[in-house]
Amino acid sequence: MNQNTGKTVLILGANSDVAKQCIKQYLEKGFSVVAASRDTTSLQKLIGENHLDPSKITILYFDAVDFDSHQKFYDELPVKPHIVVYAAGFLVDNEKALRNFKGAQQMMMVNYMGAVSILNIIAMDESNKNLERIIGLSSLSGVRGRKSNFVYGSTKAAFTTYLAGLRQELASRKIKVNALVIGYIRTKINEGLQLNESLIMEPDYVAKYIVNAGNSFTIVPNFKWKMIYMILKILPESLVAKLP
Repeated sequence: MNQNTGKTVLILGANSDVAKQCIKQYLEKGFSVVAASRDTTSLQKLIGENHLDPSKITILYFDAVDFDSHQKFYDELPVKPHIVVYAAGFLVDNEKALRNFKGAQQMMMVNYMGAVSILNIIAMDESNKNLERIIGLSSLSGVRGRKSNFVYGSTKAAFTTYLAGLRQELASRKIKVNALVIGYIRTKINEGLQLNESLIMEPDYVAKYIVNAGNSFTIVPNFKWKMIYMILKILPESLVAKLP
């Protein structure tokens, strides 16, 4: 049931398929949503096409890699958030990343550097007594280095490590930090990739884990992916080297 919580969630990178589902699900739970993205037109369409209450959604322009704009973006928020979700992401093929540093650099800037830039600003604002949770969308690709995607995976590994330390930093203020360690999702970022269909999750399924995040730091949606996550964590390096 939609119940007004009086709380606000800030979604950074709100144009991703998972983030759009988060917007709808947070609204259903009674939150107000600040949806921030470079593509504000797409977010406006989301409101109209899904008959969402425009009075509960604020759409703002946010560029994850325009680091110099982040402080101003935060200072000008209409309300300081209770929950922050960092959902911005960028992916290029590993072969392209190895041969063209611009692709690798863009992944580093969006997946890691942009996150650290804006989340540091948000987390260090001790005047915001609203803040109770920060959620970052990471990936199974960052659990172990594998030759098929280690450049992308390294950016997600760095992000997960950052979130783990941030959780410790904010514990004394009773602010929770969660890392969603996610496998394959049927999203724009994965279009054209040859993926195991039985392992692909839908965006709304993943969004439920974000919106209902609990106390655990690492959240791995889907039982199959939990098993894969645990296997990857303990697999000897000699066997990891044989994985694609």
